[in-house]
Amino acid sequence: MTIAFSVLGILLATVIFLIARKVRMKSERRNLIATPLPAKWQAILAKRFRIFNQLPAPLRSRLSGIMQVFLDEKSFEACGGLKEITDEIRVVVAAQACLLLVGLKKHGYFPRLRSILIYPGAYRDRRRRTFDLSDDDDDHVRLGESWNSGSVVLSWENVLAGAARDDDGMNVVYHEFAHQLDQVDSSADGAPPLPQRGDYSEWARVFSREYEELVKATNDPQSHPKPLLDTYGATNPAEFFAVSTETFFEMPHDLKEEHPELFEQLAKYFGVNPTDWMES
Repeated sequence: MTIAFSVLGILLATVIFLIARKVRMKSERRNLIATPLPAKWQAILAKRFRIFNQLPAPLRSRLSGIMQVFLDEKSFEACGGLKEITDEIRVVVAAQACLLLVGLKKHGYFPRLRSILIYPGAYRDRRRRTFDLSDDDDDHVRLGESWNSGSVVLSWENVLAGAARDDDGMNVVYHEFAHQLDQVDSSADGAPPLPQRGDYSEWARVFSREYEELVKATNDPQSHPKPLLDTYGATNPAEFFAVSTETFFEMPHDLKEEHPELFEQLAKYFGVNPTDWMES
């Protein structure tokens, strides 16, 4: 009986601790969301990520709050000879990553993510630590990776390039953090958790068709015109979702014109319409 009461006491204490931690986290997040970005961070964004100031005011305010939580809860690590993690690195990465969250009603601030590893430029990683690599691919130069174990790896050179050019459909931060959204349910399959169970059938119909069309165009050297979506998206459905996300946020007008149903699915999922702030 004594042992039973001891076990019950431990379980009760654990439940109380977890509830208290959750309440404390919600309170801390509310405070962070309400805290304006420091002026020096805003100056960094004005220089490095001009989309920030193009956003409609409500979205810009929401992005600022999400960034505050993100930067408080995620750790950054310098790798491959990078001397230090500066405010510029943290803010530029956070702004692009968190833009994916501004319209999502439930996102958990990339709940599986704990750390962002930053290399100065492109890098090699011979260890099979990405979510979908064959042995043949494992020695390739990389610009970024998303690990379902809780990390994202990025090339700072390419982070800056993606932030500076917002009209080429190429953005390593959007790409890798799209994988993080896809991996929330521990499965990198090109279908992130959707708001309603009934949303999956239409998502599958549209994405399957669009993916197969990109695979066909990629494998046909005579294909014309050149696909709007980066042909790396033909690698597998997970890469297709990541590439589609890049195109959605960087070339929304073109995507809406050439792939209207794909655009519609992404707009519904992300809860935003980038044509509202991106020039045509």
